[in-house]
Amino acid sequence: MPQICEKPVHPESKLRVVFFGTPEFASRFLEGLLNDPYFEVVGVVTQPDEMLGRKKELTAPPVKMLALKHCVSVFQPTRMKDEEFHGAVRALKADVFVIVAYGRILPEALLNIPPYGSVNVHPSLLPKWRGPSPKQAAIAAGDEETGISIMKIDAEMDHGPILAQKKISLDQNETIESLTKKVVELGVPLLCDTLKGYHQGSIMPIDQDHAAATYCKLLSREDGVITFQESAVEIERKVRAYNPWPGTSIVITRNGLPLQIKVFSVSLSGRKLSPGEIIMDNGHFLVGTSTNAIEIIELQPANGKRMKAADFIRGYKDITLS
Repeated sequence: MPQICEKPVHPESKLRVVFFGTPEFASRFLEGLLNDPYFEVVGVVTQPDEMLGRKKELTAPPVKMLALKHCVSVFQPTRMKDEEFHGAVRALKADVFVIVAYGRILPEALLNIPPYGSVNVHPSLLPKWRGPSPKQAAIAAGDEETGISIMKIDAEMDHGPILAQKKISLDQNETIESLTKKVVELGVPLLCDTLKGYHQGSIMPIDQDHAAATYCKLLSREDGVITFQESAVEIERKVRAYNPWPGTSIVITRNGLPLQIKVFSVSLSGRKLSPGEIIMDNGHFLVGTSTNAIEIIELQPANGKRMKAADFIRGYKDITLS
């Protein structure tokens, strides 16, 4: 059952919105809509609460917590095709649905409920990097720029027509954290301005160039395992792209036993070592790749604390790559 709030109707509200989203990233876009008097957020749809942390405590998604703080009714369906859920959302009489990092595919019957359709915020310059990990893909590929696309959703993944786009330059040391900050800072006002223009008729949808589409995939922990047959540049990009999720790691051998190490930051070295060859010298942790070596700067051994490589070297000697 939804958690319902009795919220006064503001006569100055012009566009009724149902917001679909789950993580902290999505909550920043919801906050932008809540703070703009042009919009009335009449409902929020988010993922069910989860058992999180070492203590496995039942934890609400950030979007839910923000919605309840603003007395907006929250829905947490387990089945997206549930007719009772569809009926409850339809009763909200929204003009438009806004979807930001919700985490589930919405059926077409649900997407087509509001008269202005469903609008999505996608952190890439579509049609490049369609899929669930566009920010990671852009960094890992070494792209010089990415961006934000405000688009209408259709039946295919990230396929719908574009309402607005904005470019973002990628720095040489760009991380997911820094890129996400840029996307939020530029994307929240872009979403609000685009919805207003679309509602007022000054912005019209433009079809994507589908022949130019590229794709990224749903990431798993296996994607973050570092293979030293890759180049130093590829590994350095992967570390910046995949932390904190899915994380990057190597497996070393210590005293004949495997030890997994999480890798949080690396730098490129001018030294030439064989792929997988390890040298620990004067506080430096170097590993060979298919090109030059990389230097591991910050890491965390299994069941240990996050630390600088120099501190790790003092306690872990005589190791080899598994």
